[in-house]
Amino acid sequence: ERHDLIFSRPCRMQTLCVFLILAICGSALGSFLQKQQTDFGLRVFSEASRSQPGKNLAMSPYGISSVMGMVQLGAYGSTLKTLQAHMGYSLQERGMPRQQRILQRDLDSEHGVEVASGVMVDRKVILEKHFRRSLSKAFQSVPHQVDFSQPEITQQVINSWVSDRTGAMIPNFLQSGVLSKQTRLVLLNALHFHGLWKTPFDPKLTMEMLFYGANGSVVPVPMMRTTQKFNYGEFVTEEGVDYDVIEVPYEGDSLSMLLVSSFDRDVPVSNLIKELSSSKVQEWTKQLKKVNRQLVLPRFSIDSEVDLKSTLSTLGLGDIFNQAKADFSRITTEEPLCVSDILQRVKIEVNEEGTQGSSATAAIIYSRMAVEEHILDRPFLFLIQHKPTDSVLFMGQINQPQSH
Repeated sequence: ERHDLIFSRPCRMQTLCVFLILAICGSALGSFLQKQQTDFGLRVFSEASRSQPGKNLAMSPYGISSVMGMVQLGAYGSTLKTLQAHMGYSLQERGMPRQQRILQRDLDSEHGVEVASGVMVDRKVILEKHFRRSLSKAFQSVPHQVDFSQPEITQQVINSWVSDRTGAMIPNFLQSGVLSKQTRLVLLNALHFHGLWKTPFDPKLTMEMLFYGANGSVVPVPMMRTTQKFNYGEFVTEEGVDYDVIEVPYEGDSLSMLLVSSFDRDVPVSNLIKELSSSKVQEWTKQLKKVNRQLVLPRFSIDSEVDLKSTLSTLGLGDIFNQAKADFSRITTEEPLCVSDILQRVKIEVNEEGTQGSSATAAIIYSRMAVEEHILDRPFLFLIQHKPTDSVLFMGQINQPQSH
Protein backbone atom coordinates (compact mmCIF):
# COMPACT_ATOMS: atom_id res chain seq x y z
CA GLU A 1 0.00 0.00 0.00
CA ARG A 2 1.37 3.39 -0.89
CA HIS A 3 0.04 6.50 0.78
CA ASP A 4 0.38 9.73 -1.14
CA LEU A 5 1.89 12.57 0.81
CA ILE A 6 -0.18 15.68 1.06
CA PHE A 7 2.04 18.68 1.56
CA SER A 8 0.67 21.65 3.37
CA ARG A 9 1.16 25.19 2.17
CA PRO A 10 4.29 26.43 3.97
CA CYS A 11 3.85 28.96 6.77
CA ARG A 12 4.27 32.50 5.54
CA MET A 13 7.04 33.13 7.98
CA GLN A 14 10.28 31.14 7.88
CA THR A 15 9.61 27.46 8.26
CA LEU A 16 11.23 24.72 10.22
CA CYS A 17 10.76 21.44 8.32
CA VAL A 18 10.81 18.34 10.41
CA PHE A 19 11.18 15.09 8.54
CA LEU A 20 10.52 11.93 10.36
CA ILE A 21 12.26 9.00 8.86
CA LEU A 22 11.78 5.46 10.05
CA ALA A 23 13.36 4.59 13.28
CA ILE A 24 14.21 1.29 14.89
CA CYS A 25 15.23 2.16 18.38
CA GLY A 26 14.67 1.81 22.08
CA SER A 27 15.56 3.40 25.39
CA ALA A 28 17.18 3.02 28.81
CA LEU A 29 15.99 -0.15 30.42
CA GLY A 30 12.40 0.22 31.55
CA SER A 31 12.93 3.95 31.84
CA PHE A 32 10.20 6.52 32.24
CA LEU A 33 11.32 8.11 28.98
CA GLN A 34 11.01 4.88 27.00
CA LYS A 35 7.52 4.18 28.35
CA GLN A 36 6.26 7.70 27.57
CA GLN A 37 7.85 7.64 24.11
CA THR A 38 6.29 4.28 23.29
CA ASP A 39 2.88 5.45 24.50
CA PHE A 40 3.15 8.63 22.43
CA GLY A 41 4.24 6.71 19.30
CA LEU A 42 1.38 4.22 19.73
CA ARG A 43 -1.13 7.08 20.14
CA VAL A 44 0.12 8.64 16.89
CA PHE A 45 -0.21 5.29 15.08
CA SER A 46 -3.68 4.79 16.53
CA GLU A 47 -4.84 8.22 15.36
CA ALA A 48 -3.21 7.86 11.90
CA SER A 49 -4.84 4.44 11.41
CA ARG A 50 -8.30 5.96 11.90
CA SER A 51 -7.96 7.66 8.52
CA GLN A 52 -6.69 4.43 6.89
CA PRO A 53 -9.42 1.87 7.70
CA GLY A 54 -9.10 -1.27 5.62
CA LYS A 55 -5.66 -0.26 4.33
CA ASN A 56 -2.13 -1.34 5.13
CA LEU A 57 -0.15 1.10 7.23
CA ALA A 58 3.31 0.91 8.80
CA MET A 59 4.95 3.43 11.09
CA SER A 60 7.87 3.69 13.46
CA PRO A 61 6.73 4.77 16.93
CA TYR A 62 10.35 5.21 17.96
CA GLY A 63 11.08 7.41 14.95
CA ILE A 64 8.10 9.64 15.66
CA SER A 65 9.05 10.20 19.30
CA SER A 66 12.70 10.82 18.36
CA VAL A 67 11.98 13.56 15.87
CA MET A 68 9.33 15.12 18.08
CA GLY A 69 11.93 15.07 20.87
CA MET A 70 14.27 17.07 18.64
CA VAL A 71 11.44 19.52 17.95
CA GLN A 72 10.85 19.78 21.68
CA LEU A 73 14.48 20.74 22.33
CA GLY A 74 13.92 23.90 20.25
CA ALA A 75 10.58 24.87 21.77
CA TYR A 76 9.95 27.61 24.31
CA GLY A 77 7.07 29.05 26.33
CA SER A 78 3.56 27.81 25.62
CA THR A 79 4.77 25.73 22.64
CA LEU A 80 7.07 23.78 24.96
CA LYS A 81 4.30 23.34 27.54
CA THR A 82 1.93 21.99 24.86
CA LEU A 83 4.56 19.52 23.60
CA GLN A 84 5.37 18.36 27.14
CA ALA A 85 1.69 17.91 28.01
CA HIS A 86 0.79 15.87 24.92
CA MET A 87 4.01 13.85 24.65
CA GLY A 88 4.16 13.10 28.37
CA TYR A 89 7.84 13.97 28.80
CA SER A 90 10.35 16.75 28.22
CA LEU A 91 13.86 16.35 26.88
CA GLN A 92 14.62 19.80 28.30
CA GLU A 93 14.39 18.42 31.83
CA ARG A 94 17.51 17.53 33.78
CA GLY A 95 18.88 14.08 33.00
CA MET A 96 16.50 13.41 30.10
CA PRO A 97 18.96 14.07 27.23
CA ARG A 98 21.24 11.43 28.76
CA GLN A 99 18.36 8.92 28.91
CA GLN A 100 17.62 9.65 25.24
CA ARG A 101 21.27 9.10 24.32
CA ILE A 102 21.45 5.80 26.22
CA LEU A 103 18.26 4.60 24.54
CA GLN A 104 19.59 5.42 21.08
CA ARG A 105 22.94 3.82 21.95
CA ASP A 106 21.28 0.61 23.22
CA LEU A 107 19.36 0.26 19.99
CA ASP A 108 22.22 1.19 17.70
CA SER A 109 24.46 -1.40 19.39
CA GLU A 110 21.93 -4.14 18.55
CA HIS A 111 23.07 -6.43 15.72
CA GLY A 112 21.05 -5.68 12.58
CA VAL A 113 19.79 -2.29 13.81
CA GLU A 114 21.13 1.06 12.67
CA VAL A 115 19.82 4.31 14.17
CA ALA A 116 20.84 7.83 13.23
CA SER A 117 19.67 11.37 13.94
CA GLY A 118 20.51 14.27 11.66
CA VAL A 119 20.13 18.04 11.67
CA MET A 120 20.34 19.97 8.40
CA VAL A 121 20.50 23.72 8.99
CA ASP A 122 20.67 26.61 6.57
CA ARG A 123 24.17 28.07 6.52
CA LYS A 124 22.82 31.59 7.19
CA VAL A 125 21.15 30.56 10.47
CA ILE A 126 22.99 31.05 13.75
CA LEU A 127 21.77 28.38 16.14
CA GLU A 128 21.54 29.05 19.87
CA LYS A 129 24.42 27.38 21.75
CA HIS A 130 22.05 25.64 24.17
CA PHE A 131 20.11 24.02 21.30
CA ARG A 132 23.33 22.76 19.67
CA ARG A 133 24.53 21.36 23.01
CA SER A 134 21.20 19.64 23.69
CA LEU A 135 21.14 18.01 20.23
CA SER A 136 24.63 16.70 20.78
CA LYS A 137 23.86 15.43 24.28
CA ALA A 138 20.51 13.76 23.46
CA PHE A 139 21.01 12.60 19.86
CA GLN A 140 24.78 12.76 19.32
CA SER A 141 23.97 14.91 16.34
CA VAL A 142 26.03 17.84 15.05
CA PRO A 143 24.22 20.29 12.72
CA HIS A 144 25.18 19.91 9.08
CA GLN A 145 25.18 23.16 7.09
CA VAL A 146 23.25 23.21 3.81
CA ASP A 147 22.02 25.87 1.41
CA PHE A 148 18.22 25.98 1.28
CA SER A 149 18.39 28.75 -1.33
CA GLN A 150 19.12 25.79 -3.65
CA PRO A 151 16.37 23.42 -2.50
CA GLU A 152 16.86 20.78 -5.21
CA ILE A 153 20.55 20.34 -4.35
CA THR A 154 19.78 20.22 -0.63
CA GLN A 155 17.04 17.66 -1.28
CA GLN A 156 19.66 15.40 -2.89
CA VAL A 157 21.99 15.86 0.10
CA ILE A 158 19.22 14.87 2.53
CA ASN A 159 18.01 11.96 0.39
CA SER A 160 21.52 10.52 0.15
CA TRP A 161 21.95 10.89 3.93
CA VAL A 162 18.73 8.90 4.43
CA SER A 163 19.60 6.32 1.77
CA ASP A 164 23.01 5.69 3.35
CA ARG A 165 21.41 5.05 6.73
CA THR A 166 18.51 2.86 5.60
CA GLY A 167 20.43 0.27 3.61
CA ALA A 168 19.30 2.07 0.41
CA MET A 169 15.70 0.95 1.13
CA ILE A 170 14.57 4.58 1.10
CA PRO A 171 16.54 6.26 -1.69
CA ASN A 172 14.15 9.17 -2.38
CA PHE A 173 12.67 10.22 0.92
CA LEU A 174 11.91 13.85 0.06
CA GLN A 175 9.96 14.60 -3.06
CA SER A 176 10.57 17.66 -5.22
CA GLY A 177 8.92 20.81 -3.87
CA VAL A 178 8.96 19.84 -0.18
CA LEU A 179 11.90 22.11 0.59
CA SER A 180 11.86 25.81 -0.30
CA LYS A 181 14.00 28.89 0.12
CA GLN A 182 12.02 29.54 3.30
CA THR A 183 13.19 26.28 4.89
CA ARG A 184 15.65 26.82 7.72
CA LEU A 185 16.06 23.45 9.37
CA VAL A 186 15.32 19.78 8.75
CA LEU A 187 15.42 17.34 11.67
CA LEU A 188 15.89 13.70 10.72
CA ASN A 189 15.74 10.27 12.26
CA ALA A 190 16.69 7.20 10.23
CA LEU A 191 16.23 3.62 11.30
CA HIS A 192 17.23 0.47 9.51
CA PHE A 193 16.53 -3.05 10.67
CA HIS A 194 17.56 -6.31 9.06
CA GLY A 195 16.64 -9.32 11.17
CA LEU A 196 16.75 -13.02 10.37
CA TRP A 197 14.14 -15.24 11.97
CA LYS A 198 15.57 -17.40 14.75
CA THR A 199 13.98 -20.32 12.88
CA PRO A 200 13.54 -19.45 9.17
CA PHE A 201 10.46 -20.57 7.25
CA ASP A 202 11.16 -23.29 4.71
CA PRO A 203 10.37 -21.73 1.28
CA LYS A 204 9.29 -25.19 0.04
CA LEU A 205 6.36 -25.05 2.46
CA THR A 206 5.16 -21.64 1.26
CA MET A 207 1.95 -21.96 -0.74
CA GLU A 208 -0.93 -19.84 -1.88
CA MET A 209 -3.85 -19.59 0.50
CA LEU A 210 -6.86 -17.33 0.72
CA PHE A 211 -6.62 -14.15 2.80
CA TYR A 212 -9.88 -12.59 3.97
CA GLY A 213 -9.31 -8.84 3.62
CA ALA A 214 -10.80 -6.02 5.65
CA ASN A 215 -13.06 -4.85 2.84
CA GLY A 216 -14.67 -8.24 2.33
CA SER A 217 -12.26 -9.22 -0.45
CA VAL A 218 -10.85 -12.75 -0.59
CA VAL A 219 -7.51 -13.01 -2.37
CA PRO A 220 -4.86 -15.71 -2.75
CA VAL A 221 -1.54 -14.76 -1.14
CA PRO A 222 1.72 -16.65 -0.56
CA MET A 223 1.56 -18.03 2.98
CA MET A 224 4.71 -19.13 4.80
CA ARG A 225 4.52 -21.91 7.35
CA THR A 226 6.56 -23.36 10.18
CA THR A 227 5.92 -25.66 13.13
CA GLN A 228 7.74 -24.93 16.39
CA LYS A 229 7.30 -23.80 19.98
CA PHE A 230 6.09 -20.18 20.15
CA ASN A 231 5.29 -17.80 22.98
CA TYR A 232 1.51 -17.48 22.72
CA GLY A 233 -1.35 -15.98 24.70
CA GLU A 234 -5.10 -15.33 24.49
CA PHE A 235 -6.64 -12.06 25.66
CA VAL A 236 -9.94 -10.14 25.72
CA THR A 237 -10.36 -6.41 25.04
CA GLU A 238 -12.39 -4.21 27.38
CA GLU A 239 -15.20 -4.42 24.82
CA GLY A 240 -15.17 -8.21 24.93
CA VAL A 241 -13.27 -8.96 21.69
CA ASP A 242 -11.22 -12.18 21.92
CA TYR A 243 -7.77 -11.99 20.34
CA ASP A 244 -4.42 -13.70 20.54
CA VAL A 245 -0.78 -12.71 20.42
CA ILE A 246 2.02 -14.88 19.04
CA GLU A 247 5.69 -13.93 19.24
CA VAL A 248 8.11 -14.75 16.42
CA PRO A 249 11.71 -14.26 17.58
CA TYR A 250 14.59 -12.96 15.48
CA GLU A 251 18.09 -14.41 15.70
CA GLY A 252 19.72 -13.35 18.97
CA ASP A 253 16.38 -13.20 20.84
CA SER A 254 16.53 -9.50 21.77
CA LEU A 255 14.19 -8.52 18.90
CA SER A 256 10.91 -10.17 18.05
CA MET A 257 7.72 -9.63 16.11
CA LEU A 258 4.39 -9.76 17.91
CA LEU A 259 1.43 -10.77 15.72
CA VAL A 260 -1.94 -9.70 17.09
CA SER A 261 -5.21 -10.91 15.56
CA SER A 262 -8.81 -11.37 16.66
CA PHE A 263 -10.43 -14.82 16.74
CA ASP A 264 -13.30 -13.56 14.63
CA ARG A 265 -12.59 -12.70 10.97
CA ASP A 266 -15.19 -9.92 10.96
CA VAL A 267 -13.59 -7.83 13.73
CA PRO A 268 -11.67 -4.86 12.28
CA VAL A 269 -8.11 -4.33 13.53
CA SER A 270 -9.20 -0.90 14.84
CA ASN A 271 -10.83 -2.77 17.76
CA LEU A 272 -7.40 -4.13 18.70
CA ILE A 273 -5.55 -0.85 18.12
CA LYS A 274 -7.65 0.69 20.91
CA GLU A 275 -5.88 -1.67 23.33
CA LEU A 276 -2.39 -0.42 22.51
CA SER A 277 -0.12 1.05 25.17
CA SER A 278 3.38 0.30 26.39
CA SER A 279 1.96 -1.35 29.54
CA LYS A 280 -0.36 -3.51 27.41
CA VAL A 281 2.58 -4.72 25.30
CA GLN A 282 4.50 -5.52 28.51
CA GLU A 283 1.45 -7.35 29.87
CA TRP A 284 1.31 -9.48 26.71
CA THR A 285 4.97 -10.44 26.84
CA LYS A 286 4.76 -11.35 30.56
CA GLN A 287 1.72 -13.61 30.06
CA LEU A 288 2.76 -15.48 26.90
CA LYS A 289 3.36 -19.21 27.35
CA LYS A 290 5.34 -21.65 25.19
CA VAL A 291 3.05 -23.77 22.99
CA ASN A 292 3.59 -25.98 19.98
CA ARG A 293 2.03 -24.29 16.96
CA GLN A 294 2.05 -24.38 13.23
CA LEU A 295 2.28 -20.76 12.21
CA VAL A 296 0.95 -19.73 8.81
CA LEU A 297 1.85 -16.16 7.92
CA PRO A 298 1.55 -14.15 4.70
CA ARG A 299 4.74 -13.04 3.06
CA PHE A 300 4.31 -9.26 2.88
CA SER A 301 5.80 -5.89 2.16
CA ILE A 302 4.61 -2.39 3.01
CA ASP A 303 5.66 0.99 1.76
CA SER A 304 3.92 3.75 3.75
CA GLU A 305 4.34 7.48 3.42
CA VAL A 306 2.49 9.48 6.02
CA ASP A 307 2.09 13.22 6.49
CA LEU A 308 1.57 13.50 10.24
CA LYS A 309 0.43 17.11 10.32
CA SER A 310 -3.29 16.41 10.61
CA THR A 311 -2.71 13.46 12.98
CA LEU A 312 -0.59 15.53 15.38
CA SER A 313 -3.03 18.44 15.13
CA THR A 314 -5.91 16.13 16.12
CA LEU A 315 -3.82 14.99 19.10
CA GLY A 316 -3.55 18.61 20.29
CA LEU A 317 -0.19 19.60 18.80
CA GLY A 318 -1.49 21.95 16.09
CA ASP A 319 0.24 25.00 17.60
CA ILE A 320 3.67 23.90 16.34
CA PHE A 321 2.36 24.41 12.77
CA ASN A 322 0.71 27.75 13.58
CA GLN A 323 2.75 30.77 12.50
CA ALA A 324 1.06 33.01 15.07
CA LYS A 325 1.52 30.67 18.04
CA ALA A 326 4.66 28.57 17.42
CA ASP A 327 7.63 29.54 19.58
CA PHE A 328 10.94 27.91 18.60
CA SER A 329 13.14 30.68 19.94
CA ARG A 330 15.43 28.12 21.60
CA ILE A 331 16.62 27.21 18.09
CA THR A 332 17.40 30.75 17.00
CA THR A 333 16.30 34.21 18.06
CA GLU A 334 17.06 35.70 14.62
CA GLU A 335 13.67 34.96 13.08
CA PRO A 336 10.41 33.26 14.09
CA LEU A 337 10.05 29.62 13.08
CA CYS A 338 7.18 27.18 12.77
CA VAL A 339 6.97 23.56 11.64
CA SER A 340 5.70 23.09 8.08
CA ASP A 341 5.58 19.27 7.78
CA ILE A 342 6.29 16.13 9.71
CA LEU A 343 6.64 13.18 7.36
CA GLN A 344 7.41 9.53 7.85
CA ARG A 345 8.22 6.87 5.29
CA VAL A 346 8.37 3.27 6.33
CA LYS A 347 9.27 0.34 4.16
CA ILE A 348 9.06 -3.23 5.38
CA GLU A 349 9.61 -6.59 3.74
CA VAL A 350 8.77 -9.86 5.48
CA ASN A 351 9.74 -13.16 3.93
CA GLU A 352 10.88 -16.68 4.80
CA GLU A 353 14.34 -15.53 5.94
CA GLY A 354 13.28 -12.62 8.10
CA THR A 355 12.38 -8.96 8.05
CA GLN A 356 14.01 -5.94 6.51
CA GLY A 357 12.65 -2.61 7.52
CA SER A 358 13.46 0.96 7.22
CA SER A 359 10.43 1.23 9.44
CA ALA A 360 8.08 -1.75 9.58
CA THR A 361 5.79 -4.72 8.74
CA ALA A 362 5.92 -8.51 8.71
CA ALA A 363 4.18 -11.88 8.95
CA ILE A 364 4.74 -15.52 7.88
CA ILE A 365 3.70 -19.25 8.68
CA TYR A 366 2.58 -23.04 7.87
CA SER A 367 2.99 -26.87 8.65
CA ARG A 368 3.38 -30.58 8.08
CA MET A 369 2.37 -32.03 11.41
CA ALA A 370 -0.96 -32.38 13.13
CA VAL A 371 -0.26 -29.47 15.43
CA GLU A 372 -2.83 -26.82 16.22
CA GLU A 373 -2.65 -24.26 13.42
CA HIS A 374 -2.35 -20.52 13.87
CA ILE A 375 -3.34 -19.15 10.47
CA LEU A 376 -3.14 -15.41 9.91
CA ASP A 377 -5.61 -15.37 7.02
CA ARG A 378 -7.40 -12.22 8.23
CA PRO A 379 -6.35 -8.66 9.11
CA PHE A 380 -3.76 -8.45 11.87
CA LEU A 381 -1.40 -6.09 13.67
CA PHE A 382 2.33 -6.55 13.99
CA LEU A 383 4.83 -4.90 16.32
CA ILE A 384 8.60 -5.25 16.14
CA GLN A 385 9.94 -4.80 19.65
CA HIS A 386 13.38 -4.51 21.20
CA LYS A 387 12.93 -6.63 24.30
CA PRO A 388 15.78 -5.28 26.49
CA THR A 389 14.27 -1.77 26.36
CA ASP A 390 10.62 -2.60 25.52
CA SER A 391 10.85 -0.14 22.62
CA VAL A 392 8.50 -0.62 19.68
CA LEU A 393 10.62 -0.04 16.60
CA PHE A 394 7.97 -0.63 13.99
CA MET A 395 4.33 -1.50 13.93
CA GLY A 396 1.62 -1.84 11.36
CA GLN A 397 -1.77 -3.11 10.36
CA ILE A 398 -2.10 -5.64 7.54
CA ASN A 399 -5.53 -5.55 5.98
CA GLN A 400 -4.43 -6.85 2.60
CA PRO A 401 -0.97 -8.45 2.21
CA GLN A 402 1.12 -7.37 -0.73
CA SER A 403 4.29 -9.22 -1.58
CA HIS A 404 6.76 -8.47 -4.30
